[in-house]
Formats: sequence, structure tokens, C-alpha cells
Amino acid sequence: RAPKESEHAGDESPAESTRVQRLPLLQNEQSVTTKVPARLDQLPWSNWHVLVVIALGVTWLLDGLEVTIVGVLGAVLQDPLTLNLSAFQIGLVGTSYILGAVCGSLIFGFISDRVGRKKMYMVTPSIYLSATLLCAFTSSFWTLSLLRFVTGMGIGGEYAAMNSAIQELIPARVRGSVSLLINGSFWLGAAAGAGISLVLLNPVFFPIDWGWRLSFGLGAVLGIIILVLRRYLPESPRWLLTHGRVAEAEAIVKEIETQVYGPGVAVPEPDRSLVIHQRTDVSIREIASLLFVTYPKRAFLGLVLMVAQAFFYNAIFFTYAAVLHIFYGVPQDVVGLYLLPFAVGNFLGPVILGPLFDRWGRKLMICSTYTLSAVLLLVSGQLFIEGKLTAVTQTMMWSLIFFFSSPAASAAYLTVSEIFPMEIRALAIAVFYSIGTGIGGLSGPSLFGILLERSQEDKDPNHLNTGYIVGSSLMIFAAVVEAFLGINAEGKSLEDIAQPLSSDGIVVDHLKSVQETFGSDHEDSEDDFVLSARDFEQQAWSNAPRVKPNKVVPSEEKSVVIG
Repeated sequence: RAPKESEHAGDESPAESTRVQRLPLLQNEQSVTTKVPARLDQLPWSNWHVLVVIALGVTWLLDGLEVTIVGVLGAVLQDPLTLNLSAFQIGLVGTSYILGAVCGSLIFGFISDRVGRKKMYMVTPSIYLSATLLCAFTSSFWTLSLLRFVTGMGIGGEYAAMNSAIQELIPARVRGSVSLLINGSFWLGAAAGAGISLVLLNPVFFPIDWGWRLSFGLGAVLGIIILVLRRYLPESPRWLLTHGRVAEAEAIVKEIETQVYGPGVAVPEPDRSLVIHQRTDVSIREIASLLFVTYPKRAFLGLVLMVAQAFFYNAIFFTYAAVLHIFYGVPQDVVGLYLLPFAVGNFLGPVILGPLFDRWGRKLMICSTYTLSAVLLLVSGQLFIEGKLTAVTQTMMWSLIFFFSSPAASAAYLTVSEIFPMEIRALAIAVFYSIGTGIGGLSGPSLFGILLERSQEDKDPNHLNTGYIVGSSLMIFAAVVEAFLGINAEGKSLEDIAQPLSSDGIVVDHLKSVQETFGSDHEDSEDDFVLSARDFEQQAWSNAPRVKPNKVVPSEEKSVVIG
């Protein structure tokens, strides 16, 4: 084996990488060598991958639908003919949903790493479906708040389990663009929610006490469709590997290859293998140590990206309706129409810019999208306080801003789902989602609510613009952190980005690699490959496969064993 030179600017130093903790092995330790990860990464794009994207990615669409419908329902639920809630109670219902999502992501993220992805991405939509359906029959503030909390738990659990499964099933070369596309589908749900609300909440079509109940029932119907689609998805082979179920992982990958290539078609054999040891589960203490001691730079990076995007996003999204109504005189019953171009910009951003995250690189694109989002919001805020915008031009500015900030926010989720070891991936996603939502997602709307109230009282938009400056500053700071600590994960296997805790690293078929380097004239005999150390050093070292050894050795002690 040869030492792997650092390929990622901002990665941990060699001294830091040696602190990776090996998990306790089982009493009768067994190790296996498998090519499952390499076989998954070399798969061509196929209908099977489309099924994965639709079945798992619909979570974000549901979340967008939920957030939008409940936001629009606020005014309806204050009507005496419905639940007769106060504005304060409406706010608490929204908070209950967010708190539920935070708790659900942590609980189900931890469980997902222990019992598997498939169980969780069947359980969590079932929880969502049941709670949402029951919301349609609620008759009081307390039951609605409780059910919204449970609904949030289902969605939060989906974030952890679904994002883990997506990363582990999608080929490395398109992992970034697919992930951003899926996260961007939130805004398809938001647009659908806005459109549906115009019909279901219109008293011309449905009585006022029926429309809001049907809105919740629609979410339950979509939940049933999710469960049907997910029955055809397998367990993550990568998860099976790290839990000693190698035969199952091999069988699943073979079945996937049959679906992708067709029956009887010869499948290319990759030259990269992974050595896996059976092990015990990771304890909470070990997880905390891995996140904040072994990978402190990556943890700080994930935290900053998540907090910045959560504050930036939620602050504007949860106040846009009030801004349009208070400063531009847009009637409340048509505010939903202004959400449609806003949602279009948010969705097109990941669709158009997403492929560049795989082509140009994570670091360049994350820095660019975070910075452009901040600069455009500063420009928009200045035009806002100078009174040079109308309701239409303000919405157009927001659409342009979120054309860049939508892929930026999605890239934060992509980052935390790539840069930590396989065994703690779901919980890592949950931890950073929870912290980001808790700090940025809850503080943003609260701060902007205060600033909006002061701007309304003083008739001075400068108060609100102060919040825009804070949000922009956070995004610029996140871009700087990414520039120094970001990891170029594009096109790389997950096992290359963060070595599994149960693995000794990647092993390369040296004979095959030498044949590819010097030609395959002697492919029948290893003995024919006789090279002096100096010849090999001079002719092949620069092209030799770089693999991670059991321990870090100085770069001048390079060596390769052949045959």
C-alpha cells in the first residue's frame, strides 16, 4: 500500500487524521474485502436511480407543502367558524412543528444508524401520514399543537434517514447535483401548497370549516403514495456492510446491477475494494467524540453552513407576506400568488446550478452561492429603504436572491451528509440540522418579527434592513469558512471522503492498475511484471493508485507492494 496524499484543502492534518477512533471489534473479529461501494459508484444513471430520487426525495416536497399550507391557514384558523385561534396560538402551532422536526431528526437519526435506513424511511412517513390525517379532525388548539409536533417528528426523521440513503445509493459522480435537486423540490411543494390553498380555502368551492381540513387530508394522501413507492427500495448496501451483513449487501447490489445493466450482461469489475471489520454499535459518547474531537474542522464547517442558511432562509421566508402587505399594500388574500415566482426561483437554482457542484467543485460553488446571496440581499435591502421597489420588483429581487441561496442551503445539507463516517451519517445530519434550525431557524423569524414590528410602528424600513444586513453577514462568514475548511468531495466515493470506522481503507488491485499503466500484454502472468524499485519509482509512481494505509507515514517513505 502507498500513503494517500491529501487531496482536500481544508482537510484535517495527518496528525489529526490519526486520531480517528476505531470502534470496539466483536470478540471473534472477522474482516472481509468487498467491492460493493465501488460497484454502486460505477453504475450508469438508470430508471432505478429515478425511482430512488422520487421515492426518497418527495420528503422535501411534503415539507414545502406542509409549511406553506399551514402558513396560509393562519388567517383561516383565527376565524370563529373554525378553531378561533389567536395570532399567538398560530405562532405556537408553527413552533410545535419545528420543535417536532428537531426532536424527530435526532431520535430517528440515531435509530437509523443502528437499525438501518429502510426501516426508518418506512416508519417516518407513516408517522407523518397518521399525524397529518388526524390534524384534519382536530377541534382545539392543544390537540392541533400536539399533532403538529408529531407531524414535525415524522418530517425531521425523514431528513436524517432519507438524506443518508440518498448519499449511499447515488453514484459519486452525480451525488451533488441529485442531492441539490431533491432538496430544491421543497419549493415544488411550496408552490403546490400556494396553488391548492387558493382552491381549498376559497369559500366559493368549500365551506370555511371544511377547506382547512381537506388541506391536511391532502398531505396524508401523498404520504400513502410515498409508502407504496418505497416498498420497492432496498436497504442501503453500505449500511449493511458496516453491520457485518456482507452477503445481503452483495446480493442487493447484484440485483441492482441486473436492473440497471439488464439480465445476463457482463458487469465491469472495479479495481477498488474496501476492507471491513465486524464491530459493535457506536455509543453516544463516541459519536460526540468523533464529531467534535476527531473531526472538529468538519464539525465547525457544517455548523456554520447550516446556521447561516437557516437564519437567512427562514428570516425572509416567514416575513415575506407581512412585508408585501405592510409596505406594498398587497391584500392578504392574494399574497399567496406572489409565492409562485418566489418558489420558481428557489427550484430553478438547484436545477440549473446543481450540476456545477459536481463539475466545478463543492468549494467553489458553495463559496460563490453564499456570497452572491449575501450581496444581492444587501442590494435589495438598500433599494427597499430608498423606496425604489414595488411589490413586483421586490418579489423579483427575492426570486433572484434565492436562485443562488437555494442551492447554497441545499449544499449545506449535502456537506454534512458527505463528510462524516458511514456509521454516524444519519445522526450527523440530524445533529447539524437540529443545531442549525434551533439557532438560525428559530432566532431568524423571531428577530425579524421584532424588526418588522418596529419598522411598522416607526414607518421606517431601516429596522428591517438591519436584519437583512445580519443575514448577509452570516452568509459571507460562511463563505469564508468554506474557503478555508471546505472539502472537495465532488466525484469521490463516500469512503474516500470519510473512511468508515470499521474499515482499514481502500485496497487497489495492483496487478490491474499496473496493467493499465504499462499495458496488458502480459495479463496472464504476474511473474512477467518484474520492475526494479527505481524503474517503478520513475515510471509509475505519479500515476499509481493512492490508497490510505493503516497509519500515516512520512511522504518520503513511499512504497508499493506488487504481486
